[in-house]
Amino acid sequence: MKISAKAEYACLAVIALADRHDGERPVPIREIAEAHDIPETFLTQILIRLKGAGLVVSTRGSSGGYRLARDPLTISLGDVLRVVDGEDFQERPQRQSSFGALAELWERIQASQVEILNRTTIAHLAAQGKTPDWTI
Repeated sequence: MKISAKAEYACLAVIALADRHDGERPVPIREIAEAHDIPETFLTQILIRLKGAGLVVSTRGSSGGYRLARDPLTISLGDVLRVVDGEDFQERPQRQSSFGALAELWERIQASQVEILNRTTIAHLAAQGKTPDWTI
């Protein structure tokens, strides 16, 4: 499976928004771009696509930015990839085999990848990225 830079950036942006989902103010584009070294203009285009798909909402103005449109537990990595790369991320394996059993194996591997992406939520990824605060 090949993941485009655009898809990677979209995933990073959505995870960043999930980290701040319970916050009071929207997250400015500049903040996400600087934290993840993403070109701001490229990130703007990505967030506009995510907004069009109903995954994020925006607030205009000096205190504006983006938020997730719904609970991060209800947004899968597959949802984000479908918005950014369309159904292309699910395309059949590049290599076709004349040997039926091998071709079937490639298909099953691809289906497994898509299934993992569809059941992995943004909330789960955001939680994995946090380090616990230990107080002794």
